[in-house]
Amino acid sequence: MNDDNQISDVNSSPEGEENIVPTETEEGISGDSSDIANEKDLDEGRQEGDNLEKMILATGIRVGTPVKTKFMTPFIVRANPEGLYILDISKTLSRIDVAAKFISRAEISRVAITSAREYGKTPVLKFCELTGATRILGRFMPGTFTNPSLPDYMEPELVIVTDPQADQQAVIEATRAGVPVIAVSNSDNVTSKVDLIIPANNRGRKALATVYWLLAREVLKKQGKIRSDSGMPLSIDDFETKLVEETP
Repeated sequence: MNDDNQISDVNSSPEGEENIVPTETEEGISGDSSDIANEKDLDEGRQEGDNLEKMILATGIRVGTPVKTKFMTPFIVRANPEGLYILDISKTLSRIDVAAKFISRAEISRVAITSAREYGKTPVLKFCELTGATRILGRFMPGTFTNPSLPDYMEPELVIVTDPQADQQAVIEATRAGVPVIAVSNSDNVTSKVDLIIPANNRGRKALATVYWLLAREVLKKQGKIRSDSGMPLSIDDFETKLVEETP
């Protein structure tokens, strides 16, 4: 798989409107009403899309670290005043769409999702609950993908990691087994063994919840389980790891 291949976003819109001579008929009046209703639906759809985009950006999904690697440079648009690199959200969304296509084509039970990071555990758990993928949380046991004698041994068709650094052992074993790796990657990640990069903040609670919510939404749509964005059974908040307050 070539990670440099970019997927262009195509915005479809009606073209070639037909010119109709208005007549003083009931049919003509109903046609005008239909056009007004369609325009209203389009406006509402745009507003919902704008609201979702604002909500996504508010989670910090595109905020990277003060460090960038040569692997992640193509996904960085600028540095903010605090010195943090900002990731290209359009590339994040297009890569999520590409990743969802690969996941939907695979045998879902053989799609392994790993997260050694604490903030990634709930997002991965919820993603697997909705899609049927296999979760591997916490420390990755060496040999999980390479040693058939282990009780939890599996032969994945596709591996998704929350952080290629924290989940390095899973990346190494998947590579040895010839299994494609998709990785949520921050500005400072080394992704030489990753087949498909999803550029995103993989350290923040809300950001990770958003990444896996968006990925689950696209997978469910491609699986035919939901028809629209509003059909998601869980919210981004449901995907977020909650902080446990210490008792005095």
